[in-house]
Amino acid sequence: MKVVSFKICPFVQRVTALLEAKEVSYETEYISLKSKPQWFEEISPHGQVPVLITDNGQPLFESDAIVEYLEEAYPVLSSASSLEQKAINRAWGYLATKHYLVQCSAQRSADQATLNARSLKLEKAFSSIEGALGDTPYFNAQSVDIVDIAWLPLLHRAAIIEKNTGYDFVGNYPKLKKWQRTLLASGLAEKSVSEDFERVFTDFYLSADTYLGNKANVCDQPVGQGCESCC
Repeated sequence: MKVVSFKICPFVQRVTALLEAKEVSYETEYISLKSKPQWFEEISPHGQVPVLITDNGQPLFESDAIVEYLEEAYPVLSSASSLEQKAINRAWGYLATKHYLVQCSAQRSADQATLNARSLKLEKAFSSIEGALGDTPYFNAQSVDIVDIAWLPLLHRAAIIEKNTGYDFVGNYPKLKKWQRTLLASGLAEKSVSEDFERVFTDFYLSADTYLGNKANVCDQPVGQGCESCC
């Protein structure tokens, strides 16, 4: 099994984190979205990552479809006790993925006013999930579930931003903050990205032409293509 990836794509991390959580063996092939290879264009109808190539050689595209396939093909993570709860968990997961590109946009803000405006869109989602979190270590269970996997890219990236700049996207939400710490302590964040992920991420999102990059006093670096070619 192989995952075709762009290193800082949150949609890719959603897939690789699920594979890690399920302990499914896979390979990763990284491509440049600025210069996509022909073979990739042939298996990805919209030219976006991730693409999962199954053990049978079948390419699958769209992260939602890939996650559904992995849930059906391998032992499920879900500990939900009813079909209704499973549906609720999927819905909360969808809320996370709808905000991946919102977070990407906020992180690339050129000035504080733009960052504040874009962060408000994230805060609506964070406020909603804060009200849904209970007393369990993970979203509503004692172990990681697909809803936790869906929120991991958002919370992982927020932690890197906070570490490098002091700006905390989730600091006003104590339950969300606790959940973030639990997810990061699981090790899934590091396992689901490349070894140089943080460097590549900060080169792009904390470059000198971003407000957060200047806040962190990060030196200017060559900027690659961002999340607009993720699905």
